Amino acid sequence: MKSRKQRNSKKALIGWFIGVPLVVAALIGVILFHEQEGDGISRALAAKSVALALKSPEELAQWQKKYGASRFPAESVDQWYVPYMDYLYENGFLDEEDTPAREEEARKELTYGEAAKIARALSDEFGEKIPVTKKNRNKPYPEELWWLFYDSLIKSADGLEGVERKNICIYGTLDNVPGTPSWVAHTSQGRMGFSGMALDGYIDHELEAYVRDSELIHVLQDKGQNVTYRNVWLSDGNEEELLVYVGEIERRIPFAKKSKKTEEYLHNLADIQLENGKVTKVSVKKERIKGRLLSVQPEGVEIEGYGVVPLDEEYKVLKTYGGLERQTLDDLLIGYDIQEFVAAKGKICAVLTVREFDAKTVRVLVMTEGFKGLYHDEVVLSGDTPLTLVQGEKEEVIEAGQEAVFKPGDGRFADGRVTITAADGGEIRVSSLNRSGRQPCYGGRLELVEGEGGLVLINELYLEDYLKKVVPSEMPPGYEKEALKAQAVCARTFAYMQIQSNTYQQYGAHMDDSTNFQVYNNAGEESQTSAAVEETRGEMLLYEGQPVTTYYFSTSCGVTADGGVWGGDAAGTPYLKNAAVRPGRQSVDLSNNEDFAAFIKQADYPAYDSSFPYYRWNVTTNAQILTENIGGIGKVESLQVVERGPSGVAKVLLVKGSEGEKSISGQDRIRSALGDERLDISLPSSSKTTSGWKSLPSGFLAVEEAGANESGVKQFKIYGGGYGHGVGMSQNGAQGMAREGIGYVEILKFFYDGVTVEKME
Repeated sequence: MKSRKQRNSKKALIGWFIGVPLVVAALIGVILFHEQEGDGISRALAAKSVALALKSPEELAQWQKKYGASRFPAESVDQWYVPYMDYLYENGFLDEEDTPAREEEARKELTYGEAAKIARALSDEFGEKIPVTKKNRNKPYPEELWWLFYDSLIKSADGLEGVERKNICIYGTLDNVPGTPSWVAHTSQGRMGFSGMALDGYIDHELEAYVRDSELIHVLQDKGQNVTYRNVWLSDGNEEELLVYVGEIERRIPFAKKSKKTEEYLHNLADIQLENGKVTKVSVKKERIKGRLLSVQPEGVEIEGYGVVPLDEEYKVLKTYGGLERQTLDDLLIGYDIQEFVAAKGKICAVLTVREFDAKTVRVLVMTEGFKGLYHDEVVLSGDTPLTLVQGEKEEVIEAGQEAVFKPGDGRFADGRVTITAADGGEIRVSSLNRSGRQPCYGGRLELVEGEGGLVLINELYLEDYLKKVVPSEMPPGYEKEALKAQAVCARTFAYMQIQSNTYQQYGAHMDDSTNFQVYNNAGEESQTSAAVEETRGEMLLYEGQPVTTYYFSTSCGVTADGGVWGGDAAGTPYLKNAAVRPGRQSVDLSNNEDFAAFIKQADYPAYDSSFPYYRWNVTTNAQILTENIGGIGKVESLQVVERGPSGVAKVLLVKGSEGEKSISGQDRIRSALGDERLDISLPSSSKTTSGWKSLPSGFLAVEEAGANESGVKQFKIYGGGYGHGVGMSQNGAQGMAREGIGYVEILKFFYDGVTVEKME
């Protein structure tokens, strides 16, 4: 018997009969008229079509994983139709007593009785109209009637917007492209599944088909072998054939007639026309735009000097150097001129990455006051030298000492972004910002873009100049020179990796200036830190020849953590190890609660950063504060770390309350749940306390019950150590090593296992 939840969800999803009586009436008429024998549709294909009308392929995969064991025998569970049939059985569309879950039954034709049951499961009123008699109950339900029914379902159903009718060209299958997975086709819509269907005969055909995301459901019409493949790359060829990169594959396609122009075609983007699988016409697209890519927008790409240029409906993104490779918009690096843009009829047909980037410049999104947001309500700029403002072909000069005020909607952004540069290599002051009690100044150039939430401010400058304002913002300039040099190499490598992350691609920036990446220009440039940058110019950390992600943090608790602290696989970052921060760098295992509690209470555990204030700390909280901050489980009664990493960092905290319990996963969430601005954190090494922490200094902590206060409220004492996430280089550990005369290369190799320090040209 179906649960009320099942019945209600079906009514909510499939309550499509009301409001479409004409469609239903027409369909009923067709069914009544066509009640006859004919080629039926297999139960497997019918199940696939219904399941994909209700769920996307991804949702079905998630459902199957949660559902667990199949109703089919073990020898059949790998068959393509099993998840679809299981879904219909589980949700009352088919009855296993009438339709056994066996391979031979799945491949047999759907009967009138089964079709009527599916229809009733979708809509009781509609199901009653399907004529089922003793005579036809067990007869095959004609395939043409099934697709008539399906068409009305897709057109009329409320909430079934996922299935679409699309025109698709079939480029290849396993039949003509060796190595292609079974039931996968290369198409003009990308890779698509076609489980249960015969598609090999449709290669180089244009089809009209039902599609749900990346899965073909049914071919409605074969539009023939007179097709045009748009925006394909012509890699090689001769007078007999072309080597064409189409979709994600290369194919050799013969000419219908010998071609004497093949040499003119090669290494270009083109539209090619095919008849019966042979090339009859080649239309090469030779117009190319060259310029820096400034941003990637939903509606197109922004190219310096051209503004936002829309993308063609079938645009391609290709890497053409060092071997041809299909890419996506997410792979494009903004701020560089390493791309060329193939254009036709005012649209970008392809973005070609034609050379590697040199990482000489970086584009930083400057956040608002206190690093609280991306959008500025007002930006005020000035300079000690004249400023030049450029927007499109317009140019304006702001004299030295004068201010330029920008606000959303003030008309300055009618033609796109505004670029600001200072004369004679000067810097641009942002008077509307406060960074550590000063109005920050920026070298390079600033760009202003008007967005939906306000103005976006971007600073583009040389990477080495960027580092000169990162290092003093991230490490005290008075630290030992070797520690500063280690920080400079870390910061340079980290920036190199973040340039490729495309986090702020739509705004035209690589990263922002906050702790989300690296703090930039929160402190002014200092001679000591600038010297550290200059003396390590171009040097980065490599592991097996590739740059690494150089995480760093303030202070350890005596050990570092591996790269799995955020829930990922530590094997992906083998250079990040959990180890003791002292000579010998021994591996540790503090995953046991008792072992970690004994360790964290040991205030004199020797380490390179053991003399720094946050090496050890403790705080007492209470059930009242915890109840307010955690919520949902009544009054908090107990806290227990139930999972730790090898370094001892808390990974899962179990909180039990008077009305239930809650598991809090991840060190950041645990630190936030246990922290509170009202708490006083004790620092034993300095005999001082600090307060105002919304989140605890680190996730390296142990919790103990500590009785009750005078009001009877339960107390919890938290023993902790370190400040930050604990992965990579401890900045204060680096300072401690530098004090002992250890050089920056050795410091870096201590914190990043198996790396080399190399100068990158």
